[in-house]
Amino acid sequence: MSSSSSFSSSFGGSFNPDSTQPGHPFPDGSFLVALGLDADREAEFAPYLAEGLVAGRVSRVDRSTCDVVTGDGGTLRAAHGNGPLPCAGDWAAVAVPGRSRHATPDDEPVVVALLDRRTALTRSSASGRSEGQVLAVNVDAVLIVVPLDVEPDLGRIERLLTLAWESGAQPLVVLTKADTVDDAEQVRADVEAAAPGADVLVVSAVTGEGVDVLAATAAGRTVALLGSSGAGKSTLAAVLTGADLATGGVRQDGKGRHTTTWRELVPLPGGGVLVDTPGLRGVGLFDVQDGLDRTFSDVEQYAEQCRFADCGHVAEPGCAVLAAVEAGELPQRRLDSYRKLRREADWIASRTDHRLRTERARQWKVIHKEMRRNPSPKK
Repeated sequence: MSSSSSFSSSFGGSFNPDSTQPGHPFPDGSFLVALGLDADREAEFAPYLAEGLVAGRVSRVDRSTCDVVTGDGGTLRAAHGNGPLPCAGDWAAVAVPGRSRHATPDDEPVVVALLDRRTALTRSSASGRSEGQVLAVNVDAVLIVVPLDVEPDLGRIERLLTLAWESGAQPLVVLTKADTVDDAEQVRADVEAAAPGADVLVVSAVTGEGVDVLAATAAGRTVALLGSSGAGKSTLAAVLTGADLATGGVRQDGKGRHTTTWRELVPLPGGGVLVDTPGLRGVGLFDVQDGLDRTFSDVEQYAEQCRFADCGHVAEPGCAVLAAVEAGELPQRRLDSYRKLRREADWIASRTDHRLRTERARQWKVIHKEMRRNPSPKK
């Protein structure tokens, strides 16, 4: 099996997973353990291995091909195949010419199947497609990167938290560039109030503050970086991976230049991977009911005490949410943000439902037209 490039060099030869021991039940799987392979994934791969397919993890996706890291640390450039489009983080079964009957006519590797996705980080598609845009899959933790050199936008943090919670991964808010401000701890307290259930960590790549804690959190896991351009994602990635990643600097208006233009997996020393994503200017919500409930768990807690089950928390009598705001127990800003994101989520859901209904109607028209053109023979 030939590889288009080597992924293992990123570990500097220092990684030594248990699966390198003789008799390990997963053939050629030693390097995949470093990338998150576990016993359940091994069992899922078993029938594909029996067909002569190669197991791997998708590290990067291009228009019609993707890079798949295999058990020896090499990387296969494979066609997407006929199934769902691969995404960074997917576990894939690949047909390799000469080893499987699934090889493509062009005698090139091809992705035959993707294992079930445990988590999926998805936002509303800019093109308006009803299925949403998947940013990364099989992620254990989402690092929401927020720079301290400008005043944090709590509403945007809540939006990113909603995406992270909905994905099924554990969110962690990382406040970067702590060396540029004197009130980092006060800002952390404000962010913590807007992020119930999520940890908030203050980090500085210059002084090293918080870096050890962040590295320990990421070790052995699949973590995704999420945030705007200029938030310090590339610098954070360099610190975590030990690489010397070039950054594009920060413009005078505080907006960063896009330094990552695609999503890809980067190995972490000692095991685990980082999914680096491009800076997000806009973050549209997509099917985020559970994510909103988690992000605004404090609002939902009060909502359970409202007189009416369908209370809109606007002017209804017996509204516990409005009472909490009046009593100073719940910030008005939190309620305003909750209303805004709830309206957006409801609108996107209704738009998606309309598209699905329209598509179904179109399909039935085609079927009925074909039936009229070719009626069943009379008995």
